Amino acid sequence: MARVKRAVGAHKKRKRVFKLAKGYFGAKSKQYRSAKQAVMKSMRYAYVGRKLKKRDMRRLWIVRINAEARQNGISYSQFMNGLKQCGIDLNRKILADMAVNDKAGFKELADTAKKKARA
Repeated sequence: MARVKRAVGAHKKRKRVFKLAKGYFGAKSKQYRSAKQAVMKSMRYAYVGRKLKKRDMRRLWIVRINAEARQNGISYSQFMNGLKQCGIDLNRKILADMAVNDKAGFKELADTAKKKARA
């Protein structure tokens, strides 16, 4: 059986890892073994980060909705319950955007939720 020397394949593989490790501190961007380990770990962090991002965004939306709801004299939980009872199905992303950019529209929603919460 013929001997395989892997020159091109190995170089291509290392080049891909070094490209991903570009900008890493010290040996992590210069030595293949260190670079490979750093890239593997960073890929793991990136995967986890994509999951955490969804969690963080939802938390941010809730904070924005709560702040604007309290400006209109109602708590977040009462506001969301009032909207649900009225049959208004807006997700938190849209409500947070309204809280920041459309204060008048949000005020109308808050007033509607307040009426339903009292009744």
